[in-house]
Amino acid sequence: MLEVSGLVCGYSRQPVLKNISFTVEGSKVLCLLGPNGSGKTTLFKTLLGLLPPLQGEVRFAGEDLSRWSQRRRARAIAYIPQSSTLPFAFSVQEVVLMGRTAHIDTFATPSPHDRELAQTALERLNIVHLRQKVFTELSGGERQMVLVARALAQEPRLLVMDEPTSSLDFSNQYLVLERVCRLAEQGMAVIMSSHHPSHAFLHANQVMLLGRDGRMDHGTPDSILTEDNLRRVYGINVKVANLSDGEHSRLRFCIPLPD
Repeated sequence: MLEVSGLVCGYSRQPVLKNISFTVEGSKVLCLLGPNGSGKTTLFKTLLGLLPPLQGEVRFAGEDLSRWSQRRRARAIAYIPQSSTLPFAFSVQEVVLMGRTAHIDTFATPSPHDRELAQTALERLNIVHLRQKVFTELSGGERQMVLVARALAQEPRLLVMDEPTSSLDFSNQYLVLERVCRLAEQGMAVIMSSHHPSHAFLHANQVMLLGRDGRMDHGTPDSILTEDNLRRVYGINVKVANLSDGEHSRLRFCIPLPD
């Protein structure tokens, strides 16, 4: 689905990331990890067409993505930011319906089909009860679920999420990621960034680990998220442990250790 090869991205001809290559297929989740300043957001901006590649190529479904219009790109790729503020008191239903913008002609109004898709997105995430509530009055977890619903209404093939759980409590972090992974199981490709390596162990098929030195390691969570790699990238002592209580014997997680 998404193929990135030899990508160099940055600002004003100043590279931030070099020689980035990876592939994400439908029904797969790629988790992007790395400290602040390692280039995660720069990579996302390049994939979304907000920054032109300095070198290399990004292909989607076999086509050069740089040749796509923003409208066509928005029909195939949905983006969920870390947080969203809206200048007006839109209802949840209105916010989700905004996901249909790329499919609606200029000056046209949403069709019954558009409204049906927005309703279906709310139902898939079990948040129909929020439909008439004001978006700005929701909790952080509820707002993130609404943004996921808005993205679903776009009918994308790829979902890009920039630290979607950064402002959420423990339970809402799990809830948002668990719902997104269910969507991936239905055929959507997902790329998300996180500050928590354990999220990759729980929810991702692939992981990309970025260091401030520009080094990139890509592979399965088990092969990339080793104690040595995490120590090198984050500069702290880390323990990768297995959870073995019988029922969850294959789960792994990582914890920082005191010096």
